[in-house]
Amino acid sequence: MSNRSGHYSDHTQHHHQHHHGRASARRPSENQAPASAQTVEQGYTLVHAGKQVRFGPVVFWIVVGTVVMLGMWSAATATYFAFRDDVLTRLIARQAEMQYAYEDRIAELRAKVDRTTSRQLLDQEQFDQKLDQIMRRQTTLESRATALGAIPDASVTGSIRAPSRGTAATDAAASSPIPKPSPISDTVIFVAPPDREARLESRVPVIVAARSNQFATVQGVDSVLVRLQSSLDQIERRQVAALSSVEDRMESRVRRMRSVFTDLGLNMPQLEAATPRAGVGGPFVPVKLAADAGAFERQLYRINFTRVQVERLNRTLALVPYRKPVVGQVEFTSGFGVRSDPFLGRPAMHTGLDFRAAMGDPVRATANGKVVSSGWAGGYGRMIEVDHGNGLSTRYGHLSEIGVKVGDQIKIGQVIGAVGSTGRSTGPHLHYETRIDGDAVDPQKFLRAGVRLSAG
Repeated sequence: MSNRSGHYSDHTQHHHQHHHGRASARRPSENQAPASAQTVEQGYTLVHAGKQVRFGPVVFWIVVGTVVMLGMWSAATATYFAFRDDVLTRLIARQAEMQYAYEDRIAELRAKVDRTTSRQLLDQEQFDQKLDQIMRRQTTLESRATALGAIPDASVTGSIRAPSRGTAATDAAASSPIPKPSPISDTVIFVAPPDREARLESRVPVIVAARSNQFATVQGVDSVLVRLQSSLDQIERRQVAALSSVEDRMESRVRRMRSVFTDLGLNMPQLEAATPRAGVGGPFVPVKLAADAGAFERQLYRINFTRVQVERLNRTLALVPYRKPVVGQVEFTSGFGVRSDPFLGRPAMHTGLDFRAAMGDPVRATANGKVVSSGWAGGYGRMIEVDHGNGLSTRYGHLSEIGVKVGDQIKIGQVIGAVGSTGRSTGPHLHYETRIDGDAVDPQKFLRAGVRLSAG
């Protein structure tokens, strides 16, 4: 087939040359068959084995172009397969490089997230620790404030309560937040004010009830914690100052109480043994101080010990008549000792104090005790004698009225009679005596001891 095709090509070229060069000289006969192929004006004719196949110019060139394209495609395909491995290797290397870059970036971001999370967790843990420490400290300060509030006021002395007389006395009592006992100038029972100095406000509205999941910056958290610590430090300083003040007042109070017994020459143990007590009891549980107790706890232990002493001395001093028997300013019409008898004009021993008072003014007991005499007693007129135990007794003479009877238990400040002018008296007044083992002693000695006790 290929040989014949080649022959056809050569013959066609030769035929065209002769056909154009000598067209008039030579004309083939109509019956003569060409040897291989014959070209016409409209296209190309392929003769093979007596058969003719005619092609137009367009079809011919399409065929030629197709063959050329197939050849180029074959060449490209051969080139691709020849260099495919190198191209694939480069593509895979590029893909791997991009993948590694993405993995490195992801790993870097993951590490950054982990560091941020770890830092947040660490900040949260530190914040929780500091907050727990502050809350524990606040709880401690609250318990300290409770302990301070349980300490009674050291200024409670068991003095006699003054009745309200007009607006002046009411205004004076209202203007004095912490009243001071003054046995000579007045007769008052002092009650601890509701706003004791020992009570402190330790509840700080700074502790957050619910913790937020969104944490502030480290600087903001530290600033909040610093403010909390400063607030708690201020409260602690105030509590320590209040505790020290209470301790100082109580110790001073104990010293003054003991000095009363010394100045009056009284036997304090004997008076303590004779002090009546209410029905109390229970198992003995000693107070123990923890080994790891801090300065505040040790100071509070000392205060409690001192407070017990103050309470015991207060019960004992309740039997000592160092208070005034009448209310108002003290004015003596006659003192204790030798004087001129108001009726005879001769020197005589005056065994008490004469208090100036109006007719009917109330007379009050100056200490706890028991009535041993109530009625007419010669020159005393109407007289009441109260036994305070351990040889101490007081007498109230020239009364216009008597409000108690023999055997009655008397409390400090209780009204037992009214001022009068019965017996050997020149006018309304109260004759008041203090006696030790039956012997009259100067009542001013007891009153002065009361003034020193109430000082400060």
